[in-house]
Amino acid sequence: MNEPGIAIYMIPTILAEDTQERVIGPQIREAISRLDVFFVENVRTARRFISSLKLGKVIDNLTFIELTKDTPESITWEALKNLRQDAGIISEAGCPGVADPGAAAVQIAHQLGLKVVPLVGPSSILLALMASGTSGQSFAFHGYLPIDKALRKKAIQTLERDARQKQQTQIFMETPFRNNQLLEAVLETCMPDTLVCIACNVTAADEMIKTRTVKSWKANLPDLHKKPTIFIIG
Repeated sequence: MNEPGIAIYMIPTILAEDTQERVIGPQIREAISRLDVFFVENVRTARRFISSLKLGKVIDNLTFIELTKDTPESITWEALKNLRQDAGIISEAGCPGVADPGAAAVQIAHQLGLKVVPLVGPSSILLALMASGTSGQSFAFHGYLPIDKALRKKAIQTLERDARQKQQTQIFMETPFRNNQLLEAVLETCMPDTLVCIACNVTAADEMIKTRTVKSWKANLPDLHKKPTIFIIG
């Protein structure tokens, strides 16, 4: 059983290389400096992230527990149930628990009666929405759209319809190496006056966040290949 008062800290990480000085605030640094156990999506990148903060922690003395979309629930349950100290959850990029395997661990933490503490940090989804000019009163995040062309087209048509009829912003993403194909599908499927926001490399030095009509994007296609991107239909 857990010790009473154990907390799970939701620790945001960087979205782009070498941005920790700008986007990782003192609250996150203080939490990491106190913790020795971390649930992480990728051990190697988590170790590198913590080391980059230069908090004086001995990385080899820390405990990293892998938490991916393929981690069996029973493994995560046992790890959380046997905690004897506070722990952190670190996503591969951005905020843990949002479009991230950390959500499953948080659900278990609540069932075990653990305290869950979210920390403020960069989220490509919210930053893209903030900068898009589309509705922030009503919005939906859909994660990844289908890869199959017919199913993807149908999904895009549904998103465009909901954006128009419900006045609801539609947010989605793709694996970076398929970004260009997704953009082409969006521009081929949507009406010329539909607004599309592309938020690419959010927080990086070459960040690009622009909202244009489908017609305008067709006249000036960006190359999004292998660049982390959030797409918005508004």
